[in-house]
Amino acid sequence: MFTHTQALQYEAKPDGPDPDFARKLQEVLGGQWGEMTVATQYLLQGWNCRLPGKYKDMLLSIGTEELAHVEILVTMIDRLLDHIPLKPDASDRSKEAAAGYGQHNPQHPLTNGGGASYMDSMGNPWTGAYVTASGNLMADFHYNATAEMQGRLQVSRLYNMTDDPGVKETLKFLIARDHMHQMQWLAAIEELKADGLEGIPVPEAFPLEEEPAEFGYAFIVASDGPEAAAGRWAHGPALDGRGEMTARPIEAAADAPQLPPGDPRLFGTPQMPGQSMLQKAKDLLT
Repeated sequence: MFTHTQALQYEAKPDGPDPDFARKLQEVLGGQWGEMTVATQYLLQGWNCRLPGKYKDMLLSIGTEELAHVEILVTMIDRLLDHIPLKPDASDRSKEAAAGYGQHNPQHPLTNGGGASYMDSMGNPWTGAYVTASGNLMADFHYNATAEMQGRLQVSRLYNMTDDPGVKETLKFLIARDHMHQMQWLAAIEELKADGLEGIPVPEAFPLEEEPAEFGYAFIVASDGPEAAAGRWAHGPALDGRGEMTARPIEAAADAPQLPPGDPRLFGTPQMPGQSMLQKAKDLLT
């Protein structure tokens, strides 16, 4: 059950209109790493979670908070679109209109009546394909940490793209929450390990004896870059605590593939020289 409180979690009030920045701000609303993605992702992970208790409760709590961030961004975009110029010559007639005509998103006035939409900064619609909810909390929490890192990166870039004090104040709040959420997911990953629920590799429950042992701990050097194997990923104790990380050059372990002739009814290429596809089909059937 959801309820809505009309008061915002944090103020979203620009000092002036800016349709160009409204378009930019769409990225962190409806882009791949935007608030629509993380809000629906965390909620879906929580609703699907079959483990009652702190992890499920935490997922539903943060997912609901992210919905509040969706509302903050929509409100900010709406306010940035106040007095949006509707014609090129209008941009010369007032300070508000001078905020920019050429870089605005025409869908803001045309489709949304001067409001935000669930699209990115280029007008691509937000999609549920951005959302990951695998059912494995360790895998999902790692992905969630990545989402917060990417989101904070984009909001930090936006912070340097505006001089509006009101916008900057809101962005600082979002940056701070992404900071906290990064630490939250990394802490949750450690707690999963401490609780003995999941570890590395994911899924930990898959029997290691089924893996070819020579491939489970070897970094394959497949580039002529001289330092490809110079890092921790190729040396020292394995992070799963079960072996040693090694490095070795890539090598072929199988013959070159030889595919049989395709189904002649699919008219694939090539066919035998001088032989029609119909004759080839007859030959295959006899």
